[in-house]
Amino acid sequence: MDTKHIHISDYNYALPEERIAKFPLPHRDHSKLLIYDKGEVKEDLFFNLPNYLPEGALMVFNNTKVIQARMHFRKETGALIEIFLLEPALPHDYEQMFQMRGHCAWYCLVGNLKKWKEGALKRELTIREQTFVLSAKRTGEHGTSHCIAFEWDADFTFAEIIDAVGELPIPPYLNRDTQESDKTTYQTVYSKIKGSVAAPTAGLHFTPAVLSALDAHGIDREELTLHVGAGTFKPVKTEEIEGHEMHTEYIAVHRQTLEKLLKHGCKAIAVGTTSVRTLESLYYMGAKLLSTPSLTEHELHVSQWEPYDGAPDCQPEESLQALVRWLDRNQMTTLHSSTQIIIAPGYDYKIVQMMVTNFHQPQSTLLLLVSAFVHGDWHKIYDYALSHDFRFLSYGDSSLLKP
Repeated sequence: MDTKHIHISDYNYALPEERIAKFPLPHRDHSKLLIYDKGEVKEDLFFNLPNYLPEGALMVFNNTKVIQARMHFRKETGALIEIFLLEPALPHDYEQMFQMRGHCAWYCLVGNLKKWKEGALKRELTIREQTFVLSAKRTGEHGTSHCIAFEWDADFTFAEIIDAVGELPIPPYLNRDTQESDKTTYQTVYSKIKGSVAAPTAGLHFTPAVLSALDAHGIDREELTLHVGAGTFKPVKTEEIEGHEMHTEYIAVHRQTLEKLLKHGCKAIAVGTTSVRTLESLYYMGAKLLSTPSLTEHELHVSQWEPYDGAPDCQPEESLQALVRWLDRNQMTTLHSSTQIIIAPGYDYKIVQMMVTNFHQPQSTLLLLVSAFVHGDWHKIYDYALSHDFRFLSYGDSSLLKP
């Protein structure tokens, strides 16, 4: 199949508004679970997930944490300006960014931009009884976003600033305002590393009880980090997917995770499409190192069409071993890089053997990823979910895919 010439209209289906879950269930792990096993479809409840997994398998989770990325400033004229944090500009490293004091810069989307021609926006904040001013100034453009420099005259970190002034960004298709409950329900119970503007939603079903049941079932668990960008909601507007530009996402994978993957024969059960994209990107990063061992972190970036444009072919074990050697040579314990990978029919999965994922929007790149995984059988899965009262999208039900 010529992946680039896939027509996105072939990945459409009717999703009634009432099937979109606006809020989560009271108990995360009581959501419905669709099981797709080699073409057969059945259902259960999510807390029974461990019963469908092979003992001794490795399950990989994305431990990113959603930040309160939506900020509002009011001009002296009364105009309300929204600044939506996308990714760090200066410093570019997420961990350093959240520890910054006094100043930093982000690439942002700006709402009501026409009302913000020039000058700095200012907002008075109070944290721990100390009142100060936060200012935001446009310093340039960056693709479709704007570089915004923030300054504040108080000894607080930027993490503390956004916790005080920011709003958690819930998906636009929920068509409602963020509520206080979302601060808890729109985070996975294992979220740790701040940086995402959208949750890795397959993970929202897990509870401490389910994680304990996985352990009791002999499932090995490992975590990695991919910071989910706003581009995850970007619709495919071109007739053929070749014209769609994937967003860049930033990943962090520890050496011990690579070793764990090698121990499990480079086979993993991925929780969510974000874990899928990270694991599959690792293969292409390592493959590049086999031919050019001196690459930098920046050069390890996986471009959108790299898997389809004659990428080096090697065994997953060779690829991940190359990454481990690269980390050791550079005296590093964590790989930091980025990926724009698009996974669509015609893609050959290298590491992911099973997948836990929610039900995705029509004509989305996430639906393309699922179709590639189940060898085009996505209609059977989605027809079953629609006819059996499954709830869709971020706060909806889940599936376990075993092709």
